[in-house]
Amino acid sequence: MSPVILNGESSHHANGTNDIHTIKEHVSLDGFGTRAIHVGSEPNPETGAVIPSISLSTTYKQDGVGNHKGFEYSRSGNPNRNALEATLAALESGGSYGIAFASGSSTTATVLQSLGPDAHIVSVNDVYGGTFRYMTRVAAINQGLETTFVDLEGADDDTIRAAFRHNTKLIWIESPTNPTLRLIDIPRIVALAREAPSQPFVLVDNTFLSPFYSSPLVLGADIVMHSLTKYVNGHSDVVMGALILPAHHAALAEKLRFLQNAIGAVPSAYDCWLAQRGAKTLHLRMKAHGSNALAVARALQRSPHVEEVIYPGLSSHPRNDLAYRSLSSQARTFVDKYLKANGDDVGGFPYGGMISFRIRGGADEAEKFLTATRLFTLAESLGGVESLAELPAKMTHGSIPPAERALLGIGDNLIRLSVGVEEEEDLVADVEQALDAAVASSA
Repeated sequence: MSPVILNGESSHHANGTNDIHTIKEHVSLDGFGTRAIHVGSEPNPETGAVIPSISLSTTYKQDGVGNHKGFEYSRSGNPNRNALEATLAALESGGSYGIAFASGSSTTATVLQSLGPDAHIVSVNDVYGGTFRYMTRVAAINQGLETTFVDLEGADDDTIRAAFRHNTKLIWIESPTNPTLRLIDIPRIVALAREAPSQPFVLVDNTFLSPFYSSPLVLGADIVMHSLTKYVNGHSDVVMGALILPAHHAALAEKLRFLQNAIGAVPSAYDCWLAQRGAKTLHLRMKAHGSNALAVARALQRSPHVEEVIYPGLSSHPRNDLAYRSLSSQARTFVDKYLKANGDDVGGFPYGGMISFRIRGGADEAEKFLTATRLFTLAESLGGVESLAELPAKMTHGSIPPAERALLGIGDNLIRLSVGVEEEEDLVADVEQALDAAVASSA
């Protein structure tokens, strides 16, 4: 088991920056769910409270100039943010440093700003629309960043190597990608990065799978990013992002934490408290998300109204073997038990809660489906306990030019589902009736 932060204490310098949270105690042998509940939530030594209180103070008394109790100004450090960051570092296997931000987008912005002027990055081509927008319309103008978008799933090694330049500083991976759920072989990309003369860092956006299903740091990544808004918080009531880094990247973590403070895109104490509360049930929710998603994916496969179902957990998915090989240790244990309990006829295994599918027809049929569902709410975002559905071409990925969307397979009939933790049978019935309503009305 990788070492984790067992206490979120930090010291703060007079210039307003704070030292990296470091490992305080012994190597933890506790399981994922145990760490989620206990790390960063140690009982308060003064009151005995078993749940952290919400610390709303923006400033902290000093006993002398520069002599304080670890906190001086809430932008630089806050007890709730420190506690959440400790929890995050414990949940992302291989993590030692957690750094929380006000949103996933501000997390992206901070990472890219850390590269400095006139840098080059390689990004998976099927990247989240907001990330694409920041790379091409903000960082490109403000800091001269150049981005080469590459099919990191299908391109051969030579093609990927050819994308590297002397100033390539970062490789940006989403796996699965948003919204077409392409799977990237992370160790393969890491190996290619290590060969490159510029020695770029490898970042993996692990939002879709969460720390429960995937452990990119264990697979060799240098940085893991999360939109905590999604699965980690899990209740659609917080906007937040985070970075998690391994112990050997202390200098990089220090740089990113300096930017966290200097730029000031920090989350509120209350949002940190909510996200930490949500993280306590992450292991329970992800199992339910995955089991429900597999059932919904199989129902979509059976429907004559569906052209294609994209869910890497399905046995029929071309990258199903990679999906299984890339499972975290805790997810592998869960999946193996699931398969043993349910037999070989389940058609796959739980692999997160995200599904994309192509409905027969076009934009009209897609919109009819999205407005016919009863339990799947038509809305952006994902990862909450409630089920959501959206049309990427006109919603989350509308910022990507139409020609590029077409090349990526983001057509007007591609629907993305975030499968929640409602009763499995109810979700399957809802999808089936909405498909009948959408396609039958067009017949």
